[in-house]
Amino acid sequence: MSATLLLARHGQTVWHAENRYAGVSDVALTDTGREQAERLGRWAAAHPVDAIWTSTVSRAIVTAEPACRALGLTARREPDLRECDFGVLEGRTLAEFAAEHPDAAEAFRADPVAHPFPGAEDPRSAAVRGTAALRRIAAAHPGGRVLVVAHNTLLRLVLCSLLGIPLAGYRRVFPQLRNAAVSEIRVDAQSTALLSLNVPCP
Repeated sequence: MSATLLLARHGQTVWHAENRYAGVSDVALTDTGREQAERLGRWAAAHPVDAIWTSTVSRAIVTAEPACRALGLTARREPDLRECDFGVLEGRTLAEFAAEHPDAAEAFRADPVAHPFPGAEDPRSAAVRGTAALRRIAAAHPGGRVLVVAHNTLLRLVLCSLLGIPLAGYRRVFPQLRNAAVSEIRVDAQSTALLSLNVPCP
């Protein structure tokens, strides 16, 4: 039996407002990010789910809190939903990196999986752990609806993996998952269907 997963990226953080990479770093939400979380909570109140799962990173946990309050649910935390480690790019912008290492930046833009940032997590490994996490969550809620609050790069890699899209195209096919917007997938043991992408919460 399939499960419906409602995937949401956490709210805006201080670093994201400046277009800085935030992977394993614990970065707080901005006022805008907190308002996005409240909108996600209102959306959840109008579109109830059976369970809420988040990564173990505080920006995802805090983003899910209004939805938990609205539905009287306690979020469950999944370590394998954490964001990718961006290595030397943690806290920096791609433009800053390109100014110092133009060839490495160009290689990343051409194929971010074959040429990740120095010291970064292998995107293929991130896709494997994230995909396994979503499959475990779906299997735990057969026939259910589950809100999953996680991270931009991880979720884009996982969407590619689940939908049979080459991982190297994740930045091109899914340029950005907007903060606190909802993407809906249906997952069963054999296949995944993408039902909606980047739907904003009013």
